[in-house]
Parts: sequence; structure tokens; C-alpha cells
Amino acid sequence: MSEQEDGEESFAEETLIQAIENQIESESPPAARAVFNKLTLVGYEREDALHLMALVLAHEIEAMLAQDRAFDGQWYEQALRALPTLPDEDD
Repeated sequence: MSEQEDGEESFAEETLIQAIENQIESESPPAARAVFNKLTLVGYEREDALHLMALVLAHEIEAMLAQDRAFDGQWYEQALRALPTLPDEDD
């Protein structure tokens, strides 16, 4: 992986983590804070919980782009609530 690709990946991850932190702070969706609290309660470090939640958000964004559709908030909340189990790639 080139330095540029590595930098872009790092920027994308930081952007997703920031989006998750904003969701937790604004409680929008409400599941964001609940899931973050659940993950930290069962022993996940803050950074690890945020990373798992960011993976779910990235999965939904990739699906939106691939299928040319709007954000599916219902799927997103269900996938968040399923953590620490990550969504399947073929969902």
C-alpha cells in the first residue's frame, strides 16, 4: 500500500470515527449511544467500540454507493445493535 493510500484510509477511518462520535453525542440515532454504552460495559475499550461502530457505518455507506440508494437507517440501527457481531459482506 502506498503512503497516499495509507493516508487516505487513515483519513476515511478518522472521518467515520468522528461521525460515530457525533451520533453518540447527539443520540441520533438513539441506538448509537446505547450500543456504545453496551460495548464499553462488556469490556471494549473506547477506541475499539468506536472502531466497530465505524465498520458498520462504512458497510452501509459502501452498500449505498454500490446499490445507488439512500441510507437505510433501520438496517444501520439493527446492525449497530448486533455488535460486536459485524454484518456479513453479502448483506
